[in-house]
Amino acid sequence: MALLLDPNAPVPAQGAAQPTAPSAAPAAGGANPIVDGSTETFVRDVVEASQQVPVIVDFWAPWCGPCKQLGPALEKLVRQAGGNIRLVKINVDENQELAAQMRVQSIPMVYAFHKGQVVDGFAGAVPESQLRQFIERLTGGAKAPIDVAIDEAKAMLEEGDAAGAIAVYREILAQDATNPAAIAGLIRALAQAGDVEQAKAFAQGLTEKLKIQADIAAALSTLELAEQADASGDVQPLLDKVAAEPKNHQARLDLAVALYAKGRNEEAIDALLEIVRLDRKWNDEAARKQLVKIFDALGPTDPLTVSGRRRLSSILFS
Repeated sequence: MALLLDPNAPVPAQGAAQPTAPSAAPAAGGANPIVDGSTETFVRDVVEASQQVPVIVDFWAPWCGPCKQLGPALEKLVRQAGGNIRLVKINVDENQELAAQMRVQSIPMVYAFHKGQVVDGFAGAVPESQLRQFIERLTGGAKAPIDVAIDEAKAMLEEGDAAGAIAVYREILAQDATNPAAIAGLIRALAQAGDVEQAKAFAQGLTEKLKIQADIAAALSTLELAEQADASGDVQPLLDKVAAEPKNHQARLDLAVALYAKGRNEEAIDALLEIVRLDRKWNDEAARKQLVKIFDALGPTDPLTVSGRRRLSSILFS
């Protein structure tokens, strides 16, 4: 079967001119964005389908080790794109004529089609970060529905609608159970709703690999602080105790926890920094560790985090 492209044309290197952003409509009227293709279905699955949205073609084989790395990563990102892009998988052992016509000399080999033409491609397994960039170029940066939903849930949480955010995050996780932003968001939303026990139960079910991802680690810090806040006492008695016993580090730490629970974040940071200044190694560096939790919960760009980290460094390295 003749293909609607020049088989002798070289595949453009990554970074070549890219298509304009496609329509947000899903390919093939909502069809599965990932299909197993063949020589016989290539025109329909790739050339014609690429008139609607970009189509990635993954040439692979069951015996290919790097293919087993690349394939699942590509499939995950294509599903997350929610119809903005399609993936066609071609087994080279079963489609040798097509592989030869496409000049596939090693696998995995990936081509990207748009408007019936090859517009990008690469050979070999590449990191997920590069795959994301590859897909972003093909889609013109169009946001996937799942990313739009995450933004909506985040806005709900910031506006105080924890229940609404929880519902949206659960819907996202039903489609992508390992989405770090949705996992972190659900933990934060449950904690904000006061359901600390459910948040803890959800967090305990996460793998260690997920727990160390930045967004999730920060959310877990928020959860720990929420647990402490539930157990914190009134601020005034603790203020009185610290005033009477300035070197009582435990009282000052308890005061910092109570202040944070009341939303008095700057004062909490000040109290913890004072403990570090007086005795940085007290109680296995409890004050510094508590500061790190607060910084994680506030986020790296929060002015209190920026100034607090600078002040902590000044104390530690003076």
